[in-house]
Amino acid sequence: MTIKIFITGGTFDKDYNELEGKLFFKDTHLPEMLELGRCKLKIDIRTLMMVDSLYMTDGDRKIILENCKITKEDKILITHGTDTMIETAKALSNSIKDKTIILTGAMIPYKFGSSDGLFNLGCSLAFVQTLPHGVYISMNGKYLHWDNVRKNKQTGEFEEIK
Repeated sequence: MTIKIFITGGTFDKDYNELEGKLFFKDTHLPEMLELGRCKLKIDIRTLMMVDSLYMTDGDRKIILENCKITKEDKILITHGTDTMIETAKALSNSIKDKTIILTGAMIPYKFGSSDGLFNLGCSLAFVQTLPHGVYISMNGKYLHWDNVRKNKQTGEFEEIK
């Protein structure tokens, strides 16, 4: 079993320019994170884009959707910005029924050292192997169905809609 990981950017992969005091994208941190976590799973990584999800377009979502459709793997993990993760999950769920897709991200960039990204990545890898086909959000040690979740901007956590 191979797990396909699609990288789309988001806080997960942001770096910090100390001179300008700005966050930016350079390269993905996923290989480093997998090595640090001593991951022994068979994984195929593909970077689709490096964008802040606030700036993600319908065209970007179409690229994600098409790549999920054509990949032979039925277990897919997508790193994504948290601000529009649910919108992308909705676009995927409307078209893909025969795969398990997990979207995950981070509230704090991995390079900051205190990031939740490594934990979210590890949980997501476990969830994608065990959950039935469907589209899920994985954050804060939980998996949530894409259509029953919201980002609580006050607590910085994803929660079930009651």
